[in-house]
Amino acid sequence: MLPPIAPSSAGDYVSGLRGVVLAGGAELGADTYNGEQDARADEPQPHRDRFELALAKAAIRADLPVLAIGRGMHVLNVAQGGTLIPWLPDVLDSDRHSEPDGPHVIQVSVTSRLGKAVGDRVEVSAPHRQSVRRLGTGLLAVAWAEDQIVEGIELQGHRFGVGVQWHPERGTDNRLFDAFIEAAR
Repeated sequence: MLPPIAPSSAGDYVSGLRGVVLAGGAELGADTYNGEQDARADEPQPHRDRFELALAKAAIRADLPVLAIGRGMHVLNVAQGGTLIPWLPDVLDSDRHSEPDGPHVIQVSVTSRLGKAVGDRVEVSAPHRQSVRRLGTGLLAVAWAEDQIVEGIELQGHRFGVGVQWHPERGTDNRLFDAFIEAAR
């Protein structure tokens, strides 16, 4: 666990690490991607946003393995210049992605690092109210919900840069963590 300190120290932080997990949490503040904050979103955490964006950029520069989970996937995308849908239920005219119950099936590209770790389909419970709008530089969408909402991304040309919309730590399938740990060895 790394406390959010001055973003200028992120490079020093990563110099002693073998990998970085960007964890879930509150929605990323819309100012980080020049969007408009939705009043229904959680209160922004600018100190955490600034630090995690700097940490993601430093980890990418250092070619450290990065596993980005939930909010972390959004951080990875915005760190690479991407944007987010600030309130997904409005875009879809449905709350299906923000409902806490009920798993849904995600289709995964089998040629991706994510697909090689978890297979071509994975059933997940992944409530979220934000989503990727425009992918950041060097990122590819590699997993999608049935409605084509991006559920997984990868940083091309990077040792291990994977982001998932769901929370793999909440289940019993550790294959994605195993792949991340192997990349960090």
